[in-house]
Amino acid sequence: MDLRKIKKLIDLLEESNLAELEIKEGEEVVRLSRVPKGGVAAAAPAPVAAAPAPVAAVAAPVAAAAEAAPAADALPPGHVVKAPMVGTFYASSSPGAPPFVKVGQQVKAGETLGVIEAMKMFNQIEADVAGTIQAILVENSQPVEFDQPMFVIG
Repeated sequence: MDLRKIKKLIDLLEESNLAELEIKEGEEVVRLSRVPKGGVAAAAPAPVAAAPAPVAAVAAPVAAAAEAAPAADALPPGHVVKAPMVGTFYASSSPGAPPFVKVGQQVKAGETLGVIEAMKMFNQIEADVAGTIQAILVENSQPVEFDQPMFVIG
């Protein structure tokens, strides 16, 4: 495969929200993947060197999950709104717009707290209870996992 094609694929991956891209042309295969923040990147031209990379990549998320567990216990009291899907969280409707909610703001049930982009679809995250925003646990443009705590409403 031509080096120019590979560079274009890298640009495509950077411009999109894709985590991984694999292209097959005949017998040639190019696989590109993003390394999550705090992850370990390894460029492996030989299959022998590729074996340790997955072990290191798996160890980092396990350590991050272990650190996140005590943080989950430290949530302020109140109703926790969790992510209903995997995607990218956005705090406002557009980059220059003010966020939907701020800490200390009163919200009603059904009011939009943010949006999650999944597969180029924007899904509104709504408050399921009325109250005051006690904490916002995710940052704008941050990837979120299914069932990840996002907001605390007191």
